[in-house]
Amino acid sequence: MSIDPGTLERALPPGGLFRGGWRWSPEPFRLSKGEARQIRGLGHPLARFQAASEEIYQRSASGKEPGWIAELLDLGKPVWMVDVQRAAGLRGVVPRVIRPDLLLGEEGFAMSELDAVPGGMGITAWLAETYAAAGFDVLGGAAGMVDGFRKVLGEDGVVALSEESEDYRHEMEWLVARAGGGRELVAAESHVPDGRAVYRFFEWFDWEAVGSARAMAEASVHGGLDLTPPCKPHLEDKLWLALLWTPALKPLWEQVLRGSHLDRLRRLVPHGWLVDPAPLPPQASLPRLDVHSWDEVMDFSQKERRLVLKISGFHETAWGSRGVHIGHDLSGDEWRQRLQEALDESGRQPWLMQEFRDSRVVEHPVFDDDGDVTTMRGRVRLCPYYFTGGDGRTELGGCLATIVPADKKKLHGMSDAVLVPCVV
Repeated sequence: MSIDPGTLERALPPGGLFRGGWRWSPEPFRLSKGEARQIRGLGHPLARFQAASEEIYQRSASGKEPGWIAELLDLGKPVWMVDVQRAAGLRGVVPRVIRPDLLLGEEGFAMSELDAVPGGMGITAWLAETYAAAGFDVLGGAAGMVDGFRKVLGEDGVVALSEESEDYRHEMEWLVARAGGGRELVAAESHVPDGRAVYRFFEWFDWEAVGSARAMAEASVHGGLDLTPPCKPHLEDKLWLALLWTPALKPLWEQVLRGSHLDRLRRLVPHGWLVDPAPLPPQASLPRLDVHSWDEVMDFSQKERRLVLKISGFHETAWGSRGVHIGHDLSGDEWRQRLQEALDESGRQPWLMQEFRDSRVVEHPVFDDDGDVTTMRGRVRLCPYYFTGGDGRTELGGCLATIVPADKKKLHGMSDAVLVPCVV
């Protein structure tokens, strides 16, 4: 069973789905039964992780837990936005769509990000529908993505998409049209709240370019507007992946998360550190790194630099791979420079560092420029999409596999990547 380039091309909507395109394949990406089982079962633990993060933040903001947690997550954000995300009317409200970025390694999955404003929903929905029509039993089903989207944005709701997110316009137009029911795609910059539910497709750091962003956020506090993802920029910070490993927070995580969920998350999330220039006591060291200061981390050899430096969030470089630096890919001087920049920004913009996890090399069929099938050696990022409906259940809608050439260490959408749905 396979799909041909002509079928894929004919199925594309006018104008395509994504600026730049991608490489096509005659087959979906094949997961083992165990891998598929893990992905199907991951939605609930990840939703609980977001709910636990929200609980920790709110406890810190109200003085029930150490104040440094909320203060750190509020860095760089305007006062009005901090007030909104601390408002009692939004207590416990979390995003209804989440997408982890899972690297497929030799020893299982590694989660590099948990995205609450994910791109790729329309592409994943289109791929699932198109490959299912060719006879493949895709993970999530042919309509899983569209049905999931209908659950989070009711009939007559609008998707407010910003110019900053323009690359995703065509795929969201396609998804909104497929979902039907009077749903509409509107320009975020000119949208005036009119009582209809809003799916936000813009980043909060870009709020000044979106004239009604503040009005939408503040209207959502008292129930005047159903806004998702909510105005909770702290939940869109990568910093939680390091706070999960912060020794001082271990008892708190054990309070707010079930033990089985916490164990699963710690197997999934590479060990991480907050990049904080505060000096350590003489007898202390950075966990696992076994050094006393960041100056020593700067002097790590290339072998020791199997580390990833990331900007946390609320910044124009905090999405995609622009604010990600892989230690052993950099020269010693570049590594020192990047780490010093992160330390210098610590009072304005949080950074984190994580252990680098290897992804395994796979072989997958692709079409070349002449339409012939060749074999590509690549590395895989899996992006399952989970939707939380009105009943509180978080379920898998579909799963996108991005296969990039094997020499790439940053796994993300690019013109020479293959994008396909997944099958078991």
